[in-house]
Amino acid sequence: MIKKPIIALILFSLLTSCSSNTIFEEPKDLIPKDSMVLLLKDLVLATTAKGFRNFKQINRFNYVHLVYEKYKIDSLRFKQSNFYYISKVDVYEPMLNEVISLLEDEESKFKKIKRVKDSIKNDSIEQIKFKNPNKLKKRDKVDFLKRKKISTKSVLKKKLPQ
Repeated sequence: MIKKPIIALILFSLLTSCSSNTIFEEPKDLIPKDSMVLLLKDLVLATTAKGFRNFKQINRFNYVHLVYEKYKIDSLRFKQSNFYYISKVDVYEPMLNEVISLLEDEESKFKKIKRVKDSIKNDSIEQIKFKNPNKLKKRDKVDFLKRKKISTKSVLKKKLPQ
């Protein structure tokens, strides 16, 4: 008989103590939303770059402290601001969506730049190939002839004209 009220009291206290009111107080040095979005974007890039080698072939370099230096903050200030924004999901979710859109924009810009660089490289390789057509392989000679509109039979028997 005594066990039922004790169990009921424990369950009641657990249910009332567990509330969703876990919003942290706003820190004194809160990072503004727009700066926090840019900071989160750079932190995503810094943490994903950890697995790649840099120009000195150093692997596993931690770039996060460079992001903190860029924004002139320390890790404690970031953690406090991040905890505050995380506790307010309705504010944090649009910030993360904006970070994702910024990253997608940067990715598309870099893909365009890479495409242009690759096309320039391929064009320069093609120019080198066709400056001296006598050194071309058979399949490259056919491409050259198609561009020059020369019959393939006559050229494959002879040397290519200079």
